[in-house]
Amino acid sequence: MKSKQQLSSVEKLIENNKKWASDVVKEDPEYFSRLAEVQKPEFLWIGCSDSRVPADRVTGTQPGEIFVHRNIANMVIHTDMNLLAVLEYAVDHLKVKHIIVCGHYGCGGVKAAMTRHNYDLINKWIRNIKDVYRTHRDTIDYQTKPEDRLNKLIELNVQEQVLNLAKTSIVQRSWKANQSPSIHGWVYSLQDGIIKDLCTMTHKDYLDPLYEFDDL
Repeated sequence: MKSKQQLSSVEKLIENNKKWASDVVKEDPEYFSRLAEVQKPEFLWIGCSDSRVPADRVTGTQPGEIFVHRNIANMVIHTDMNLLAVLEYAVDHLKVKHIIVCGHYGCGGVKAAMTRHNYDLINKWIRNIKDVYRTHRDTIDYQTKPEDRLNKLIELNVQEQVLNLAKTSIVQRSWKANQSPSIHGWVYSLQDGIIKDLCTMTHKDYLDPLYEFDDL
């Protein structure tokens, strides 16, 4: 048997899991049996894959309370079947009341999109962020400091992803049927742990008719 000093980093995760599960049961013996029965989260979180922004920790939520999808730079891309499958399941089956798109200041994916560097396969993903930059170039370039330009694009990127969600037939169908979910755009600060609430979009807000479906 290996000593704790000899455990690999992966093995330490397994040991940590056992301790966590044991501690939870000691505090609440019925915790896992309750959790295994049903999943009824109120929120869908679409966040960045950055390891420093765990959805449950920064929102103080517990397992079962928030349904999570993460990718580089918290993108909502209309050809991303992974995202769309998560969105459809969350909206149509879990009946979430809120969708949160949460970016974070200092995002490496957004920073990469502001350069002309070739990132090979990643180019195809961050090209979508470059499109956001192109659309809002004057607003972003008005900022005098590089850090401010980056953070302005991070905020605008979140707002664009909120709009991209509203453009989907999944959200529009739900809006027509039951006037939910509300879509929220947030940015998390790595410096102080505080979330900035940028915007909210509901079934009442204007959406360019070009993106509206008339046969839902």
